[in-house]
Amino acid sequence: MARLNADTPLVHDGCAIVASQMGRFVEIGQGSRLNHVEMGDYSYCDRYADIANTVVGKFANIASFTRIGPTDHPMSQASLHHFLYRSSDYWDDAEVDAAFFAHRHSRVARIGHDSWIGHGAVIRPEVTIGIGAVVAAGAVVTKDVAPYQIVAGVAAEPLRMRFPDSIIERLLALRWWDWSHEKLRLHLADFRKLPIEAFLERHEAA
Repeated sequence: MARLNADTPLVHDGCAIVASQMGRFVEIGQGSRLNHVEMGDYSYCDRYADIANTVVGKFANIASFTRIGPTDHPMSQASLHHFLYRSSDYWDDAEVDAAFFAHRHSRVARIGHDSWIGHGAVIRPEVTIGIGAVVAAGAVVTKDVAPYQIVAGVAAEPLRMRFPDSIIERLLALRWWDWSHEKLRLHLADFRKLPIEAFLERHEAA
């Protein structure tokens, strides 16, 4: 029997999930933390991923110990500390700073379909990772990454494109990530074996 299914995400032990939505065939690795996250169909994160205020597309591959959408501290006030906005943790008669949290939640990171976020990478709030992009292990991404681009480093910079522009345009037009579960299974052998141009030639005509 298949380990993943369309009805219930596979959430491993020790996860903390708050105000998040998950699609079909989703897996959340051990000890991961999701806060205000939309996780698209077939996407997964490995162990101890920490994801906040993020929209994740379909088929995203998020490695262990990643940090996506790291939250802010109030840098323009006299203190950076929690007591400014988590005030009810410290005083019975104080409330949390709702406006501060609303601002945090508004700074959404976006992870494209079929992207790969490498081990220990950090993706800043309001950054978009394009469809099919690759973020190298340990990278700190502070600006948008184009579809099918590979970035690495601190701060991350482009290394190269995965494919020529003409192939990227065809992949974006094909939108295989919107295929049904049954169609994906039907063409599994093509995904595994066909070079990219042969794959496109076969399925563009379908």
